[in-house]
Amino acid sequence: MNELGGDYLDAPVSGGEIGAREGTLSIMVGGDEAVFERVKPLFELLGKNITLVGGNGDGQTCKVANQIIVALNIEAVSEALLFASKAGADPVRVRQALMGGFASSRILEVHGERMIKRTFNPGFKIALHQKDLNLALQSAKALALNLPNTATCQELFNTCAANGGSQLDHSALVQALELMANHKLA
Repeated sequence: MNELGGDYLDAPVSGGEIGAREGTLSIMVGGDEAVFERVKPLFELLGKNITLVGGNGDGQTCKVANQIIVALNIEAVSEALLFASKAGADPVRVRQALMGGFASSRILEVHGERMIKRTFNPGFKIALHQKDLNLALQSAKALALNLPNTATCQELFNTCAANGGSQLDHSALVQALELMANHKLA
């Protein structure tokens, strides 16, 4: 592209459908700094947290890292709420209590509620998260890097997909854990 006189940036986003509608996306940009500065006003129309993370390709790397964190957080919230529910606690009240402490997160807020209410209409589909985690695991293999928890989350997503859930929201990962526990969260 550059040899032909063109400039390009890779600029994946995070923040989901809500962030896109509200113009609050986080934009992870890879590319030349001068090109970034030139187009930054366009990015500012779409998002609030706009970061040049490095050269071309680094925006994509940052997005994959984001997806690892999101998957692990969804898995953690799923486990915690399922644990509380199976132990006899009310998961609604447990989530409410956790929202006021150090465990509070956007995942607990949004996806924890989806898990409890069983509203798995897709914001971000399991199939897409599987694709992203495949990218992470393939890249990690090329780097001789072990990502055991990412691999575990991928297996949980695979379980959901094998049971007909590939088009559900990624918060439906809780269903794989429910199968293993023989207990529904709510």
